Amino acid sequence: MRRFPPLKRLLVWLVALAGIAFALPNVLTREEAAGLPSWLPHRQVALGLDLQGGSHFMLRAARSDVAAERLETVATEVGKLLRDADIAYIGLSGEGQTISFRVRDRQQLAAARDRLKPLTVLVETGGFVSEPISEVVFDSAEEDELVRLRLTDEGIDFRLSQALAQSMDVVRGRVAEVGAVEPLIQRRGEDRLIVQVPGLSDPQRLKDLLSQRGNLTYRLVDTSMPVQRAVEGHPPAGTEVLYSFDDPPVPYLLAKEPLLAAGNFVAADPEADPSADTASVVVKLDAASQQRVAALATQQPEESVAIVLDGQVASVLKLSEAIKGDTARISAELPADAAADLAVLIRTGPLSTPLTIVEERTVGPGVGDDAISDGLIAGLVAAVAVAASMIFFYGVFGVFAIVALALNIILIIAALSISGATLTLPGIAGIILTIGMAVDSNVLIYERLREEVGGGEPLRRTINNAFSRVFSSIFDANLTMLIASAILFYLGSGPVRGFAVTLAIGSVTTLFTAYTVTRLIVKRWLRQWTSERLPKGIRTGRLSNLDIRFMRIRNPVFILMAALSVASVLLLAGIGLNLGVDFKGGSIIELHSKGGPVDVADLRTRLDELNFGEVQVQQMGSDGDVLVRVPSQEAGDNAEQTAAGVIRSELADEYDFRRVEVVGPVVSGELTRAGTIGLAVSFLAILLYVWARFEWRFAVGAIIATLHDVLLTIGFLVLTGIEFNLGSIAAVLTIIGYSLNDTVVIYDRIRENLDRYRRMSLSLLIDTSINQTLSRTFLTALTTILALAALYLFGGGLIRSFSVTMLFGVIVGTISSIYIAGPILILFRKRTDHIPGDENPSGADTGAAGAAKGTV
Repeated sequence: MRRFPPLKRLLVWLVALAGIAFALPNVLTREEAAGLPSWLPHRQVALGLDLQGGSHFMLRAARSDVAAERLETVATEVGKLLRDADIAYIGLSGEGQTISFRVRDRQQLAAARDRLKPLTVLVETGGFVSEPISEVVFDSAEEDELVRLRLTDEGIDFRLSQALAQSMDVVRGRVAEVGAVEPLIQRRGEDRLIVQVPGLSDPQRLKDLLSQRGNLTYRLVDTSMPVQRAVEGHPPAGTEVLYSFDDPPVPYLLAKEPLLAAGNFVAADPEADPSADTASVVVKLDAASQQRVAALATQQPEESVAIVLDGQVASVLKLSEAIKGDTARISAELPADAAADLAVLIRTGPLSTPLTIVEERTVGPGVGDDAISDGLIAGLVAAVAVAASMIFFYGVFGVFAIVALALNIILIIAALSISGATLTLPGIAGIILTIGMAVDSNVLIYERLREEVGGGEPLRRTINNAFSRVFSSIFDANLTMLIASAILFYLGSGPVRGFAVTLAIGSVTTLFTAYTVTRLIVKRWLRQWTSERLPKGIRTGRLSNLDIRFMRIRNPVFILMAALSVASVLLLAGIGLNLGVDFKGGSIIELHSKGGPVDVADLRTRLDELNFGEVQVQQMGSDGDVLVRVPSQEAGDNAEQTAAGVIRSELADEYDFRRVEVVGPVVSGELTRAGTIGLAVSFLAILLYVWARFEWRFAVGAIIATLHDVLLTIGFLVLTGIEFNLGSIAAVLTIIGYSLNDTVVIYDRIRENLDRYRRMSLSLLIDTSINQTLSRTFLTALTTILALAALYLFGGGLIRSFSVTMLFGVIVGTISSIYIAGPILILFRKRTDHIPGDENPSGADTGAAGAAKGTV
């Protein structure tokens, strides 16, 4: 066997040792890992919120809100500029992105436009490559009596970006106020913020803080006109009508210009009332505000002032009562927790634009502990089952595969530790799936080695040839999975990204361990092995010696599979998938009863009385655990959060909220588009690679076989009613990779045999190729099914639907690689004059057939 160059061998072992070193801190506690010497690796794998508990929120700033506020600001500025220049105007109004007015004296039209030109100057947006933009432009000719100004799209985009950047600082301050440790706050796209807070004990409080703008102002009450006249007609310039929090709301005529605003507040703290269970908020003012208010109070001691929070009047007091010296007191008989939250809003300042929670995923810490426990049990069972299978079929070579597989898992953990990538529950599923599929590479090597031994060459050369000839199949299989993982990570979100990360890392580490490490171990073993024959522990030869004529029944099986594919399409069109909240919006709430078994019927009745539509209540796990599904409220993202909040208020005293997922219509629509695009792009990218590796007939065969597997899997999901969610997208993408992997292995052998047996009939050649790879097909399916079965039985309810979908897909993919991919090549052979290597389609070269059987 050709020796590894010393440097290459050294690099392989260095990578293995480095992987062990970087993975080792994960067997220690956090405190023990932190206490390691600085020159040793000490980073541990970052656990996702679904494994350690916590909350994930996606906040969205509405472009329409930014545009509306900017429109009002510019309209106010237009009126001020015209009044300062003594230019009379009428009909100043704004709609959409346009502001319009008429100048009373046409002779002042040019002067009015000149006066407003400062609004149209270019604005620097910052950055290295950005150019100045115009936020406001004239939208009417110079001679038009109706003057129109338009807010530009790029100007609104600029203001939206600014508002989101400023809001990040406010959000960061509010998250810090609830005592969060190591939160993640980052921008996502043009109008989103992601907030992830591990170990959050009170997610509802943080939700309330993040969903409020927190714009507190003190406004003078205008008494120049009865408020009812202002409501019915036009309020005086510089004033507006706002309503109180009362039921029914009370209108007040207030000055638009605030007496005090966020910039005037230095500090804010709650102050409990010892005589009652209420509290007030004490706000400290800056020096300039104190002087201004003191002067006003001296001149107009009876002036009334309204305390306004987010456009609603909280209370109205005499100026002398509301503000005394350097202190403004907000006393509205608030509960202690409400006063504390109001103080937080004042201290952190208002958001630059309202933020709506469009997605929430909250997991209690107990659920995370259970998920880790279930994942470890499932992984251990899968590893033991796969190891037992490999030792049974390959003896000492099976032990080599187990060593390579153990190193594979270590390298995955090391890569997660080094990169800081988050390990989620679907990520654990990805590792367990890697356990099943990584064995495929070792099986390919050993099966090829068993075949090559029959060639009569020395064992060392035979082993070298086997490794060299099987590399392309191993590379193809792992690259197709890597492509699917990369696209899934790019287009996916949350837990699905965790699955994609571990599957992608597993594809790379599998290629390294199964080929390079296994080769080094076999080479070391060969030095001690004196015989020119393989060990007797390899038991897979019987499968290849079956010599099954698969293509004899290709027509009825192909017709059956085609009929099932058509039926799946009809089921999808007629019944449709059972879409989860990821794709149709709504809420999923997992509850645990504090008082024993749950009366499901009573709970369902109570939830029905809340009028949130057809709420489903499903028993799960023990008698004290239930799953509540709330349909989409179809009234915007705030409606979804309102529904979840009302249910929490209704049930918080009797139930622990173990898991909460709320997906608004905006996010659900985007996830649907991203999932569809992700499937299509992954499918196309993988097939383009197969097309490049093979000729077009093979690529089309792979397309049809894989499409068949996807359709049957979707039909299975429709028939069983399994919820179709982000995990289902991950399962379908993995099935695509698995199915193509199976097909590519068989096509690789068919292509090789086309050159070797040029006079063999195509159907016999396909049968020969399938038989030669049958033991590999069987063992790969077996080990993958064992891993998935462990995941299904012990992995917990959250990934059970993923596991059963994958189980079905693996079985279907194994069948289609034989009875769809093979017959497609024969079908093309009938429609074309020639397929390379099929010079004698009318008959078989019996000598070649016999030789083919002899290599098996």
